[in-house]
Amino acid sequence: MTRYNVALIIGDGIGSELTASAKMVLESINDSNSKIKFRIKEVDAGDNALNKFGKALPDFSLDIIKKSDVCLKGPVGETAADVVIVLRRIFDLYANIRPAKSYPNIKNLAETVDLVTIRENTEDVYLGWEFNIDENTVIALRMTTERASRRIAEYAFKAARLRNRKKKVVIVHKANVLRKGDGLFANTCRSVADKYRDVECSEMYVDACAMNLIRNPEDFDVILTTNLFGDILSDEAAQVVGGLGIGPAANIGNSFALFEPVHGAAFDIAGKYVANPSSILLSTKMMLEWLADKYNDPDAFNIGQRIEEVIISLLKQNKKTKDIGGKLSTTDFTKLVASCMY
Repeated sequence: MTRYNVALIIGDGIGSELTASAKMVLESINDSNSKIKFRIKEVDAGDNALNKFGKALPDFSLDIIKKSDVCLKGPVGETAADVVIVLRRIFDLYANIRPAKSYPNIKNLAETVDLVTIRENTEDVYLGWEFNIDENTVIALRMTTERASRRIAEYAFKAARLRNRKKKVVIVHKANVLRKGDGLFANTCRSVADKYRDVECSEMYVDACAMNLIRNPEDFDVILTTNLFGDILSDEAAQVVGGLGIGPAANIGNSFALFEPVHGAAFDIAGKYVANPSSILLSTKMMLEWLADKYNDPDAFNIGQRIEEVIISLLKQNKKTKDIGGKLSTTDFTKLVASCMY
């Protein structure tokens, strides 16, 4: 039997409802005859942690995360930058992975979309290098390095080989305007593409990509881009397939990974139990796939696949949460997923 230590960041707003869903499904696996088990430790981080402990990511929470095998995170409120961006830097989680996929009985722009945005996760304007020149003027610095561009490109092309038969990567940038920074990013990605002749490679400016995601979303396979552009395009891609409620995300480094829903804390619906837990359950699926790859554990991979299979089966039966036209609460949908796992 293999046991994985999972740090579970509760987050803010609907975070407690979603992480309770993930915990319910993981505990259903613990209660089964599965060869893998999970030791789940809940972690304080976010707005609530700041209010209680004076720090959005308290040292004791960080210590729990460092001692875990992997981290699963609920959405965080206004202190998101002080939690997830800090964790990305501490663990060098350089690859942000955001799939967007059409699911049955969910309103979308096209029924066969299956793409992933692979976004450089450690540089760009997200470093927060902003400076006041005077009270009416701010300058922000944007960093781009060959090293970071190369390793995210390598990740994207390897992913394209494994995903499906399309084997397509589109490099998205704005090098016609950002000639130095995006020029470096684009040139580095092109040099990596030369090593992957079996993968079709193309390029788009970010504004054209945003347009084509609406016009021809089924044409995309892997979108390889920079931090800010990837953040925006991945949210757009999630809306193309039905909304952020079904949007999972991964932050992956060489030795650690963090998984989370794409969306925010949604304070306006917190406590109503109407939030769609699919985002965090599909993030849990991605977590299991990563554990399977890191520890050569096919059981973890199969269980991850099973989570998605169950969600698809429920959607085919039109068993959905209210945000996507159904009648089920967050808890009701989660209980169905957990009960159908085995």
